[in-house]
Amino acid sequence: MQEVARVAGVSISTVSRILNGTARVSREKRQAVQDAIAQLNFEPNRLAQSLKRGRTMTVGVLTQDIGSSYFNETLQGVDKALANTGYAPLIVSGHWDTQDESDRIRLLIARRVDGIIILYGTLEPEQILAYTEQVPIVVTGRRIEAERACAIDLDHEAAGYAATRHLLDLNHRRIAHIKGPEEHRDAVQRFAGYRRALSEAGVDYDQRLVVNGDFREPSGLLAVMELLRRGVSFTAIFAANDQMAYGARLALYRHNIRIPEDISLIGFDDLPSSSYTTPPLTTMRQPLFDMGQTAAESLLSIIDQKRVESMRVKAELVVRETTRRLT
Repeated sequence: MQEVARVAGVSISTVSRILNGTARVSREKRQAVQDAIAQLNFEPNRLAQSLKRGRTMTVGVLTQDIGSSYFNETLQGVDKALANTGYAPLIVSGHWDTQDESDRIRLLIARRVDGIIILYGTLEPEQILAYTEQVPIVVTGRRIEAERACAIDLDHEAAGYAATRHLLDLNHRRIAHIKGPEEHRDAVQRFAGYRRALSEAGVDYDQRLVVNGDFREPSGLLAVMELLRRGVSFTAIFAANDQMAYGARLALYRHNIRIPEDISLIGFDDLPSSSYTTPPLTTMRQPLFDMGQTAAESLLSIIDQKRVESMRVKAELVVRETTRRLT
């Protein structure tokens, strides 16, 4: 830094203030310092800068499954928002287990992260709010309001309704549903949307058309096997996520059941692979990348002591080639 100050013809303190963004100097002095930095290939000591600010310039990210394409989409949004900010993400997995999630959050706090992003999970709002006394938090997949926390949520009930309504509008009345896990709030809400759409259309709810899954591909395959074993008639399937829809598609293929000629199929999430299934999957699009990006941007604002409001986003119906009208 001393050499930069010498070449630029300014004091060391001026260089330091310019690097920290706190200097009020003329455009000419600022340009001289920038030119000197470029000439000398000077790299500021980020660690020293962060310690001076009382920050570690790290953001903790609690995901649930680092191998999931669903969470990878959201993580890409987080990474995009943190690029060129000086902040680096520290990613840990909670494995959809309340104890693991709590342990990982305490680990991140012990590492002195400046804030934490929680991607869904099983922690109760009261538990999350308790952690905000130590570190600001942004969470996706639930509703939270606090001074040092905000949430980015999706209206899953409305999205489940829209998915089922799409099939109803195509004249389907025997609509099977592959549910997500009972402990997942979003899965419960999507199922509620399915029930509401049927009720409003005057279609009786048939419990035999509903099979539990776990949001993974094998459970979608097994769910269709169970539906076929039951011998119950259906003309369409609403899978509570795309991954289970992929498994359902494979089970139907193995039984020579054509999509959409024999059975219509709709998923949920719009993962990148859904555009490339055979045929391409009709689905409800969650703005996963945008939610991750917004979560990171919101957290940085809270770190800078700005007030951030929670928000609720909507899913969008993406019609491709796995649904058709019954004649």
